[in-house]
Amino acid sequence: MSVEGYVVAGLVVVLAVIGGRLLAGRLRVPDAIVLVALGMVLGVLPWPRAVSVSPEVVLLVFLPPLIYNAAFFSSPRDMRLQGRPIVVMAVGTTLLTAFGLAGIVYWLMPEVSWPAAIALGAAIAPTDAVAASAILKRVGTPRRVLTILEGESLINDGVALTLFTLAVTAMAHPLTVTGGAVELVKVVAGGLAYGAVVALAVSWSRTRMQDPSLLLMVTLITPFVAYVPAEMAGFSGVLAAVVAGFYLGTRGEGLLPPRVRVNGRTIWRVLVSLLESSLFVLLGLQLDAVVASVEAHTYSFLLLVGVAVAVTAAAVLLRMVLVVAVAPVQRSIPGVRVDLGNVRERTVIGWSGMRGAVSLAIALSLPTALGGEPFTERGALVFVAGVVVLGTLVGQGMTLPALLRRLGMVSEGAHDREYLTAEVEMDAAALREVEELLSSGDIDQESADSLRSAYARRLDHSRTLMDGGDAARERWEGRLAAHHRITQARRDALESLYREGRIDHDVFQSVGKALDLGDGGAGPNG
Repeated sequence: MSVEGYVVAGLVVVLAVIGGRLLAGRLRVPDAIVLVALGMVLGVLPWPRAVSVSPEVVLLVFLPPLIYNAAFFSSPRDMRLQGRPIVVMAVGTTLLTAFGLAGIVYWLMPEVSWPAAIALGAAIAPTDAVAASAILKRVGTPRRVLTILEGESLINDGVALTLFTLAVTAMAHPLTVTGGAVELVKVVAGGLAYGAVVALAVSWSRTRMQDPSLLLMVTLITPFVAYVPAEMAGFSGVLAAVVAGFYLGTRGEGLLPPRVRVNGRTIWRVLVSLLESSLFVLLGLQLDAVVASVEAHTYSFLLLVGVAVAVTAAAVLLRMVLVVAVAPVQRSIPGVRVDLGNVRERTVIGWSGMRGAVSLAIALSLPTALGGEPFTERGALVFVAGVVVLGTLVGQGMTLPALLRRLGMVSEGAHDREYLTAEVEMDAAALREVEELLSSGDIDQESADSLRSAYARRLDHSRTLMDGGDAARERWEGRLAAHHRITQARRDALESLYREGRIDHDVFQSVGKALDLGDGGAGPNG
């Protein structure tokens, strides 16, 4: 396919993502189902069927930003407090799941070699906390459950992809135990070290940049700078991206100006959403060719569906057994203490093990050829991985809210209460600072009175919302609606001035940007 063909194919995928997400919102079904269905529809058409994405493109384009983004926005304090259970889940549970699923795949599909089965197990072993976190945050699940899930999801990507890399290497060149151990040390140690170097270099460069555009450029290329050279050197690009993202994420507040942070979050949110959605469309595009390829070789379609369903059920059951039943056993072992919470919390952690975009990206990166010969089982393995991802996202994702209600782990409004607590403490700190500025002579009495009045009103408003219940919230929502109408009136006046030629374009853009930032605030208080 020509360069123009790839550009048009990219546009078609993006349009499918936009249309699919709009349709999913209307139908109130998970995005993944609609996106895969649209991809399958496109795959029936003659021209899109010719679209193929090489495994190298998936690894180099999709994985770095997805992994870096998850690491960057993680909570280091919470992860440190729950470090032991996170490590046990991310390493122990992921490896046991990967090898357990590999055994099932090898048993059901004997034509698949052990390394290939382990590669598939590694692809579908890591969980994706994005879908679960959105549900858990909305219903107010205990913070430690969220922290364990998010921390596990961050680290298990590196564990799984390291195992996947070793398995793919063994598929082409058999590894001895000693050779595998040496390769593992090189991959892990090299990835960690190189990621730390990139993090320090980017941190140093950011402090010497003032141009917001340059800062955003550095932010966008950092995951690729961490991932690509590490992979070229034979190290773990995933671990390098995780280390760089985690280090820079903990220091982002001091390294980037506020407006750059706001713009950066918006850009990353759009980029990650586009990449994740595109993977599901690409899966749909490839399913038709995958099924045709599989049927032409070894497996019937019904057999392949049976294997995929069995592996999906095993993936869910194996995690539930490891988290709910096996975790308490370690408490009887002297010197071992890994607290995954009570049985209700363990049940939620076990059922929240949905697979997501990273598993899909790893599976799609399986090689198309080994030693110059076509890898005929690739289509079957990609199909199984796709069914596992869709099955867990839909099955577990749609039933998780009901499970939380059944277990009594719903606490509506907990996030809002924390938000208001932060508002109260910040406004109180602002009032104290006003008094300090007045006593030191840095501001005059009139300025102090104006600032004191503004922050006292904000403080009183936040306290009222905390203590006033539904009536206070309704008043706040009314004030918020009024605030938006007032902002729109100001925007209309600005546009009238511009149309009449009373202000130039630069002033129009600058004032409009200030209005946009103000309208994105918490409400009528700013």
